[in-house]
Amino acid sequence: MTERLTQVTAADVDDLARGAAILGTGGGGDPYIGKLMAEEAIKEFGPVTLVDPGDLPEEAAVFPVAMMGAPTVMVEKLPSAGQFTGTLSALAQYVGQAPTHVACMEVGGINSTIPLATAARTQLPLMDGDFMGRAFPELQMVTATMYGLPCTPMSITDDKGNAGIFATVSNLWAEKLARVATVEMGASSIISLYQMSGANAARSAVRGSLTKCVQLGRALRAARAAHENPVDAVVQILGGRVIHTGKVTDVLRRTTAGFARGEAQIEGTGANKGATLQLQFQNENIIASREGQVLSTAPDLLICLEADTGEPITTESMRFGHRIALVAAPCDERWHSPAGIELVGPRYFGYDLDPVRWNEADLG
Repeated sequence: MTERLTQVTAADVDDLARGAAILGTGGGGDPYIGKLMAEEAIKEFGPVTLVDPGDLPEEAAVFPVAMMGAPTVMVEKLPSAGQFTGTLSALAQYVGQAPTHVACMEVGGINSTIPLATAARTQLPLMDGDFMGRAFPELQMVTATMYGLPCTPMSITDDKGNAGIFATVSNLWAEKLARVATVEMGASSIISLYQMSGANAARSAVRGSLTKCVQLGRALRAARAAHENPVDAVVQILGGRVIHTGKVTDVLRRTTAGFARGEAQIEGTGANKGATLQLQFQNENIIASREGQVLSTAPDLLICLEADTGEPITTESMRFGHRIALVAAPCDERWHSPAGIELVGPRYFGYDLDPVRWNEADLG
């Protein structure tokens, strides 16, 4: 698929959700749950129109929508459909402007399908783009921050009917305060934030994200149908490479302060036999190292795929015995600017090292 999508139908949702789980780099929430919510909304209200960021009217009112919290929690604590539209309405009422378009904050997992369901239910077009090009765990970790765009006013709702508005002095303070509220709301909430004009969305967004999700999902299906290697199909689209293959022998996972944090040990097989890779994550995969050598780090993409089927494996679903192909791929180049590294480089996540790009390490 070389042309961008102009609409998403119910038949496209499965591919989109699978591609979003790949780009989610382990985070972003359960793709299956998001798929069901989006399919239900589209079947009830009709297909969703996609608009390229460059085609947005300059005066458009773009309202991103997302889930905030630990992906592990959402497996059992589902949001209601009313939360999506309620969060949007709360922000629209506060700013005194009705939305003309819905957008994704990130292109990972459930945060690609929640905006899709919201767009269907509100009959609004959805921007074919996002503000990460992948998934990251904190609100300020978006390209919009690098362009000086404010996160707030921001609305937040929970499954009990509580709603609130944040107006903060910085995007980082929005993350800090909304994270506390989200923990009190049961470690997951629905938010609308970074409300912006079409002109600002066009210059700050990562374009074509949802089209790429569908492209990835279709490529996986086609490769399996042709009995070809589905991992190779993903690598080709992303322009990355497989940096490790092996079996998961241990996973340490804990939910703290609204994040799913932990690490996994992946015992090498094939060309990597005898070497164990350590994968560290904070909602998303952040650092991959093997026998003391760092192979790749955020902000580039680290994606766990099931070795035989190419199915994406999220950090909350990873289990002992999973046979994994770990793919490293390039992120949006803006993340490697000084401002981008300050926001999402390894040191921000507490690791005392500089970024290692997806193609820098010598794999032997």
